[in-house]
Amino acid sequence: MEKIKIEHHTVSGGMWLAAWLFTIGYLHLSFLQGVLAIVIWPYYIGNHFFGM
Repeated sequence: MEKIKIEHHTVSGGMWLAAWLFTIGYLHLSFLQGVLAIVIWPYYIGNHFFGM
């Protein structure tokens, strides 16, 4: 029988969400700009660091 290990990363996910909300508030983005920042910006970060 295989052992299954379940990991929870709620602290790092919560910190990520808090950082995004702080960034959106700090830059005074509108709602639509904030949604676009959350959806599109991780693509650009991944593309920059991993060269996809």
